Formats: sequence, C-alpha cells, structure tokens
Amino acid sequence: MNKFRFTLTALAIMAFSLVAFSSVQAQATRTWVSGVGDDVNPCSRTAPCKTFAGAISKTAADGEIDALDPAGFGTVTITKSITIDGSPTGTAGVLNAGLAGVIINITSETAPHNLHTVVLRGLSINGAGTGTNGIRIVSGNLAGLKVLVDNCKITGQNSSPGRGIEDFRANGGSLNVTNTTIVNCLAAGIVVDPNGALGGGSARVDVSISGTRVLNGGFGMNFGSNVKATVYDSVIEGVTSSAIFAVQTSSGAIDVNVDHCVVTGNGIGFNASSANTTIRVSNTTATNNTTLSSSAGGGQVLSYGNNQAGGASVGAAVTPG
Repeated sequence: MNKFRFTLTALAIMAFSLVAFSSVQAQATRTWVSGVGDDVNPCSRTAPCKTFAGAISKTAADGEIDALDPAGFGTVTITKSITIDGSPTGTAGVLNAGLAGVIINITSETAPHNLHTVVLRGLSINGAGTGTNGIRIVSGNLAGLKVLVDNCKITGQNSSPGRGIEDFRANGGSLNVTNTTIVNCLAAGIVVDPNGALGGGSARVDVSISGTRVLNGGFGMNFGSNVKATVYDSVIEGVTSSAIFAVQTSSGAIDVNVDHCVVTGNGIGFNASSANTTIRVSNTTATNNTTLSSSAGGGQVLSYGNNQAGGASVGAAVTPG
C-alpha cells in the first residue's frame, strides 16, 4: 500500500512539474508574426502568429515580437516590457479604425524586469480617418517607464481625441521619438501631459524627439506640466494651431528646447501659454507661420539669436535666452 501511495505521489509531482514547465515554455523570449500566420501557433519562426495581440501573450517580459513579412497585424495592448519590431519588413501595419492602435498600460512589473522599457519600431499605424490615438501611453501605476518610438508612421487619427502619440502617464519616465512621421491627426501629433486625462500626475516625464515630422492637423507637439522636452532636427508643418505648445495643466513647470528644426506654415510657431512655461529656440527656421510666437500668463519664448524667421507677425516678444 505504501509503495502504491509513493508511486501516486511521484506521478502527481511529475505531472505538476510538466504543467509548470509547459507554462514557462509557452512564453518565448522572441516570437514572430506573419500575414499568413495563425494565432493558435506557438509564434515560432516556422509557425508564426497572425497578430501582435496573439503573439504578446506568448512572449516573455523583456522579449521581442518581430514581423516576418509586410502585413496588417492588428491593434495591441502592451502590459509588460517588450519590443515590437516591424523593421525587417519595412513597416508592419496596424489598422486602428475607430479605436487606439497601440495602448501601453503596464500597471506593475517586478524584478528582473526593472528597466520598464517598451520599444515600438517600424510600425505603420493607420486610423483610416476614424482612429482615436495612434499610440496611447497610460501606465499610471508604474514609475520610470521608458518608451521608444522609432521609425514609425502614424496617420489618420481623426476621431476624438485624435492624437498621434498621447502620453498621459502619471508616475514619470521618458518618451523618445526618433525618425517618425505623424500626419493628419485631428487634435495633435504628439501630446505629453502627466496631469492629462488621468489627472494628478506630478512626476516628471523627459521627452526627446528627433528626426521626426508632424504634418497637418490641429496642433503639432503639446507639452503639459512636469515635462522637460528636447525637439531636435524635426519638422512641424501645416498645423492649424500651435506647432510647439506649452501650457500648465497643474503646478509643475514646463521646459522645452527646440534646436535645428523647421517650423513652417502653421497657425502659431511657438506658444508658451501660461506661467512656468519656457520654450527656448536655437538654430531653427520658422517661416510662413501666421504668428511667429505667442506667450501669456508669464510664459516665455526665448531665442538664442541664431534662428531664421520670416513671413509671420510677432505675437509676443522673443527675447534672447
């Protein structure tokens, strides 16, 4: 009898170990998607999944999802540190008609996932005229999240709120946007506001934008309280409101540095719209804007004196800085 019980116990332990091992194996460090894949697959190189949403559940934290061919891979909500890379195919498509394309909402992560990093590379996010946000960053309960958007295209976000990139996280971190084009967004190309729709954010978000183009739409790049931003080697063209807009949404200050950029054909070039907002401009060409600069409530637009400006009225004093 004792031998029989021992055998049953051993078998039970073995079965449990196999289930646990299978569960661990279900999440790979690197997975793949393909236009001819299937989400029932393990998302391996030879048996890829069809959508990003299907692959993310089979990808371990700090892992990577790669696209094997040019196709549409659907919208996705990201809940862990991960890289999604469509660059091997040129760009990987995300059609987000009527909703957000990529939502980043990481509420918590424990070690060893302590870098808290999301990388989006080589994605073409198309709202087809009814998208709400191309990329929406929430992550209200996670401090220090780093988000990199590299070599992406975002277009057609024309339903409310209508933003290319919306960053409303409350607990701080960083946003880095490089070599990205944002076109035809109803409200704005990029909005970063820790106090945004979530309210109450007081931790600083550091923003770096380089090699990026925002074309047409409402606003260009909007920054709220507790944001420190650098915009370098970028173009903002054809927005009906302000190209660079800074306004207090809580008690925190806003500091924006614009360097080696082209700001042309917009409603207002540079708009520091409240107290504790400073926009510094250097080595930048600002032409054919209806109004070159505007400030209110103690906000400042400062020029280093090495800019080229023309074809616009001066709405507020631009002082050396």
